[in-house]
Amino acid sequence: MFVLPDLPYPHEALEPTMSADTLRTHHGKHHAKYVEVMNQLLQQKGWNQTTLEEVVVKAHDEGETKLFNNAAQAWNHGFFWDSMTPNPVAPTGALAEAIERDCGGMAGLRERFVTEGVNHFASGWVWLAMHAGRLEVLSTHDADSILLRPGKTPLLLCDVWEHAYYLDYKQDRKTFLEGWFDKLANWKLAAAQLDAAARDQFGWRYPARVE
Repeated sequence: MFVLPDLPYPHEALEPTMSADTLRTHHGKHHAKYVEVMNQLLQQKGWNQTTLEEVVVKAHDEGETKLFNNAAQAWNHGFFWDSMTPNPVAPTGALAEAIERDCGGMAGLRERFVTEGVNHFASGWVWLAMHAGRLEVLSTHDADSILLRPGKTPLLLCDVWEHAYYLDYKQDRKTFLEGWFDKLANWKLAAAQLDAAARDQFGWRYPARVE
């Protein structure tokens, strides 16, 4: 079975940008349910893949929609938790250079990221990714994942499903995205992922399946 990974920080650590109530509900109920349903479906189907990445791609390719939705949501949430930190450090080195080159600096990246999230209709995800040697901001709908886009390496991910922000911001997705980018974005993870992309690697992985 695949596990629900622990949060890399206490529930209260991201306040006031993200409340402890939001984290407890989002991680302990939403993410946990995706993992629970995915494990049930894997058992029913007799699938024995050892990585969640393999499950997501196989479920998509074979049209197993319910399994794909739950597996991809489990993966996306895992990367989302690590995309946040209570102690953000500004980008430096190769990451700072890439942001300047491809986005005109942090202000330009912030504008692109927030705008992408605000304009994304309904539920989904906003990604900062590296593709073909350049930074890219994109969004995906529902459970859709960057795992289905070969050649793109995720650097950061923000959840724009309403359950990610509604308790704290109601319908104000823009204020949530601005606060997330300014106060929570984990640029150390982004730098590590950029380094992985430079070595033609994917980098971050969800915890492997355990017996």
